[in-house]
Amino acid sequence: MEFKKIQLNGFKSFADKTSLLIEDGLTGIVGPNGCGKSNIVESLRWCMGETSAKSMRGSGMEDVIFSGTSNKPSKNIAEVIVNLSNDGSLGSHNYKHIPEIEIRRKIEKDKGSKFHINGKEVRAKDAQMFFADLSTGAHSPSLISQGRIGSLVTAKPSDRRAILEEAAGISGLHARRHEAEVRLNAAENNLKRADELRRQQEKQLVNLQKQAEEAGKYKMISEEIKKIEAGLYFLKLQEIDKEITLEKEINKDSDQEFENITNKINEIEKNIESESATNTPIKEKNFEILSKIQRLNLELKSLDEENDRIQREIENFKNSLVEIDNDLDREKGITIDANSNEKRLKEEKNDLINIDTKYYDTEKKSNDDLFSVKDKLKNNLENVKNLISKNQNDDAIKAIEECKNIIEEYAESYSKNQNIKKRFNKEKRKNKNY
Repeated sequence: MEFKKIQLNGFKSFADKTSLLIEDGLTGIVGPNGCGKSNIVESLRWCMGETSAKSMRGSGMEDVIFSGTSNKPSKNIAEVIVNLSNDGSLGSHNYKHIPEIEIRRKIEKDKGSKFHINGKEVRAKDAQMFFADLSTGAHSPSLISQGRIGSLVTAKPSDRRAILEEAAGISGLHARRHEAEVRLNAAENNLKRADELRRQQEKQLVNLQKQAEEAGKYKMISEEIKKIEAGLYFLKLQEIDKEITLEKEINKDSDQEFENITNKINEIEKNIESESATNTPIKEKNFEILSKIQRLNLELKSLDEENDRIQREIENFKNSLVEIDNDLDREKGITIDANSNEKRLKEEKNDLINIDTKYYDTEKKSNDDLFSVKDKLKNNLENVKNLISKNQNDDAIKAIEECKNIIEEYAESYSKNQNIKKRFNKEKRKNKNY
């Protein structure tokens, strides 16, 4: 079985659909660093069933999708198709007789990846087992990358054994053996779990048997109780039937007595009707008398109410007269007080007139005294100046003493006038407030 073609679409740096033909002989890919040579090898490993994002140089498996550049937008799908020719009828028995086999892996964002073999969707494990039967795979030693040769030289015996198994073509059997061992271990675990469940069920079975025995006893006892209750109900029904027959006999006797009583009542009613026919005129007269009495009572009641109303009005008039007398007395007192106040006001008016005249006289006298004092002081001051100019100092001192006496006399008279004014003003304010 040989690789014939690899098709890449949206895988890492291959934004557009790219096909790589693998012809007979040696096929090489030459290019500078960063042109995507390693991406082709990783696409082949990815299509063979690689599940580790770290080995694909990414943080997640969706990192293999083309993330876009400044010129091209990002994509949501990455797809790798590997075409193989099966001329030697190798591989698993399902694909031995198929000449050309196509393995396709497709991944979408937020949806995961899917595997297809010849257009039929398969599990990732089926794709891995297909390549394992061909003694290759995503982790095959035949895929040699940078530093791989040094790791093979210094590899552990278990790793060298894997290389020898792949060279011998039994790596698929080894994978199947490992899968079978895993299944056997799972089966053993299931058997242990089943054994534990069986033991638990046996324990529960013992308890259930005890419960079943108790339920059987309960059922037998309940049936006996039902039979006894049925017998009791039958006896009660017989007693009820006896009571019903007695009640019927008693009802027959009571019906006869009831008929006799009804006949007597009918006779009494007939007698009452005959007596009422004879008593109807008396009843009518009684009704007339009662109606007259009721009407007289109503009239008497209305007269009593009218009498009460008149008495209340008389009392109201009496109270009004008393209030009028009180008002007259009060008005008389008010007129007497008004006359006395008028007389007193006239007297105070005359007093005020006298006070005003006295106040005017006092004011005039104080003004005259002031002018006379001013003249005297002026003359004495001129006399003092003349005496001082003539060096008659003793006479000047006497003149100054005389000026002091004049000022003291005026001050005394001024204080008297001020006291008189204060008294006049006080009286005036008093009368004004009143």
